[in-house]
Amino acid sequence: SRDDPKGRPTIFSGLPPLRSARWISIGRLDFNTSGLLLLTTDGQFANRMMHPSSQIEREYLCRVRGRINKDVLEKLRQGMLLDGYLARFCGIQKTNSEHHKGSNQWYQVVLREGRYREVRRLWQLVDCTVSRLIRIRYGTLVLPKKLAPGQFLELNAARINNLAMQ
Repeated sequence: SRDDPKGRPTIFSGLPPLRSARWISIGRLDFNTSGLLLLTTDGQFANRMMHPSSQIEREYLCRVRGRINKDVLEKLRQGMLLDGYLARFCGIQKTNSEHHKGSNQWYQVVLREGRYREVRRLWQLVDCTVSRLIRIRYGTLVLPKKLAPGQFLELNAARINNLAMQ
């Protein structure tokens, strides 16, 4: 959101000012989630990218604590009821992260809709806790590994058109 209830700076605080338009966030990242966030000044494009009917994939890297076995993974793939709708990961894969330590395990998960805290809440339904969550892909756009937190890239017309055609 544009304003944080606790007065903390938001993503909009560090963006270049615009004269005749305003920045629109395509999707959201909660305060405890990092990674790829798309911004635009085109409201129609933003709506197309976010609307559930678009089925655009969002991929996350999650550090998870809990007992995870084949049955748990199958439940996450098949889906469970969350707020009255079937929520599921359309892809889930354990990663060979160099950060793997102790009881935490890293997984890459893919969603086609981005509902409120859906990744964390799905893991909670199988008695697991997400301690780190990073969005690494939105549609065809992958977060560059060398892009530091707070940095941004401006997309050229070809990449924007590629995203829009999904």
